[in-house]
Amino acid sequence: MAGPDLNQNHNGTGAGNEAAPSGDAVSVQEALRDAVAGAFEHDDVKALPRPELALRIGQVVSQHLEREKLALNLLERRKLVSDLIEWLVKAQQEAVIKSVQTSKGSTDIAELAQKGKPGPNGPPTSLSASMAAAKKKIHPLVMDRLDIAAASQLPREDLQQQISEIVNEVAHDEKLHLNLGEQQSIVNVMLDDMLGLGPLEPLLADESVTDILVNGPNQVYVEKGGKLRLTDVKFQNNDHVLNISRRIVSQIGRRVDESHPLVDARLLDGSRVNIIIPPLAIDGASISIRKFSKKGITLDIMARQENLSPEMAVVLKIAARSALNILISGGTGSGKTTLLNAMSQMIDEGERIVTIEDAAELQLQQPHVVRLETRPANLEGQGEITMRDLVKNSLRMRPDRIILGEVRGSEAVDMLQAMNTGHDGSLGTVHANRPREALTRLENMIGMAGINLPARAVRTQISSAIDMIVQVSRMRDGMRRITHIEEIVGMEGDIITTQTLFTYEFEGEGSDGKLRGKFISSGLRPHFASNAAYYGLERPLLEAMG
Repeated sequence: MAGPDLNQNHNGTGAGNEAAPSGDAVSVQEALRDAVAGAFEHDDVKALPRPELALRIGQVVSQHLEREKLALNLLERRKLVSDLIEWLVKAQQEAVIKSVQTSKGSTDIAELAQKGKPGPNGPPTSLSASMAAAKKKIHPLVMDRLDIAAASQLPREDLQQQISEIVNEVAHDEKLHLNLGEQQSIVNVMLDDMLGLGPLEPLLADESVTDILVNGPNQVYVEKGGKLRLTDVKFQNNDHVLNISRRIVSQIGRRVDESHPLVDARLLDGSRVNIIIPPLAIDGASISIRKFSKKGITLDIMARQENLSPEMAVVLKIAARSALNILISGGTGSGKTTLLNAMSQMIDEGERIVTIEDAAELQLQQPHVVRLETRPANLEGQGEITMRDLVKNSLRMRPDRIILGEVRGSEAVDMLQAMNTGHDGSLGTVHANRPREALTRLENMIGMAGINLPARAVRTQISSAIDMIVQVSRMRDGMRRITHIEEIVGMEGDIITTQTLFTYEFEGEGSDGKLRGKFISSGLRPHFASNAAYYGLERPLLEAMG
């Protein structure tokens, strides 16, 4: 008899499949290619800053959608613009190479391709100097002529039309020689400043960017491929950064000012944001954005990307299906939340799941999910709802599983009590560099709750509540890898005993800068094999362990 299919949820939907792009977006992209190529017929695309490409292509997209009466949401639109940029750059580069080959008979293809590549910091990501100067001159004149109160009530399309007309008038009055594309670029930058996130919009539209880090008005970094790179994106001044910060937090009913100079928030697309402003941030407001991934990452995808081995993926799937209480440990930016999302896909769709987070970012696909989020105190210092409050309340909500986005304080006490009182299969993350360190941090968090218990009693509670610790690490080549899978098997005296199932062993560095290593199975029989047997998964578990 065939073994159970670990990739199938109970409704028969493949949990391991990547979401395909919508048919509408694909057909629109194909229909737009000729129009986009025509719009840049006389431009050297690789010499243009990416924001200009995004803004001009966005205008072509808007005109097409309006003409064809089509509707795409914001995420689909950003993806469409990004895909068209990549296609245009590649198409023009191929055309140049073909042209040179035709005229000269042969050429060094590698040399031409190299000329078309962006520099070490990636493509330019701000307006050219001349365009920026024109915008700086036009912007205050446009604002003088614009009825701000009326404009704030207009849909984006109508506001865009009004600003376009005023920009055209101002350019004519000031004798600024701007072509239609340049005027439209300035209009869209102004719209982003008024309605969006200003200079950050092109970075949010770039699918290859995973993190955006703003250190004051003149320094913006992005993370691409696990590496930080300085961009040439600039804000006008500190007030400009503060205005964008306030716009972000106001969307979720929070505020950032001198009395509340730091805040965790999220963008409308689910991206996580941390903002800290003066006087705490000495050199100007700092914005840190962890972008929302539109691709659903599964354990199978992670195995293909070599974040873990296929055998480790099977063991983690079985652990999640077998309702183990699992703690995911790792440093900042190591991929803890991504792994938590991937493992949560193994939860039965018939179970009631309660998620508890400081800033909601989990992307659970099950139909029965209750999402809870903490709340800061109001102006009078009242009304704060903490993680601990939400964990206590969740126990009255009849959950099958409780998922904590991050355990960082006294809520660890209530989480462990929940795990010890029948809420099996709960998941959580913790900041720690090794599995043993994660256990020590849990001990310390229980102490933060003001509960005076002997060390042995605390460790006994931890060992009976937590079944498995998964350690994930971001390594110096930018790759996230699962370095340890360890089970907690009990107590020996005053010490929590663990059993290692898998480790990652570093072997060296390849010529491409990527680290080489291998995932090693201990070959031991997992302590949770009896749990797996209860769910009919013991045999594939033992096969995966080798």
